[in-house]
This record gives sequence, structure tokens and C-alpha cells, in this order.
Amino acid sequence: MVKTLRPRDYNEVYYVGYFFRMGIPIVMDLTEMPTGEAKQLVDFAAGLVFGRGGAMDRLDHKTFLLLPPEVVGPTDRPAARD
Repeated sequence: MVKTLRPRDYNEVYYVGYFFRMGIPIVMDLTEMPTGEAKQLVDFAAGLVFGRGGAMDRLDHKTFLLLPPEVVGPTDRPAARD
């Protein structure tokens, strides 16, 4: 199952965190958000994904795929650089 979220303001960031922590991949569609708030939500999502060991991909200009660590296999993660 993949959850699609279309937040309209930053207050809906709660749902991004909730579903991600539940191990559900998220398509985050920010096309209805003002650019400033969308950037803040992307920053939050990037920190969440990094902190939890997941992955994040841009699908379109304001659309992102967030993959929790349960979905990202060990070979899917980028190699660490020295």
C-alpha cells in the first residue's frame, strides 16, 4: 500500500510523519501548497527520511516519494563515501 498525501498547509506535516513511522510509503504531492511552505515540508521530510534510514525521490516538481526503511532494502541505499 502507498499513501498519497496532498497537504494544503504545513500543519498537515503530522500525517507525513505518522504514515512514514508506520512503515507506509508516501507520495507527497505539494502542488496545492505555497512554495515557501512546500520547501519547509520537504525539509522536514528529508530530515525524517535521513534520520530513519529511508529514501526520498523526486517524482515531479512538487511531488516526492518517501520510502521508509522497511521498504528500502539494504542494496537500495546509496553507498557511504569516505
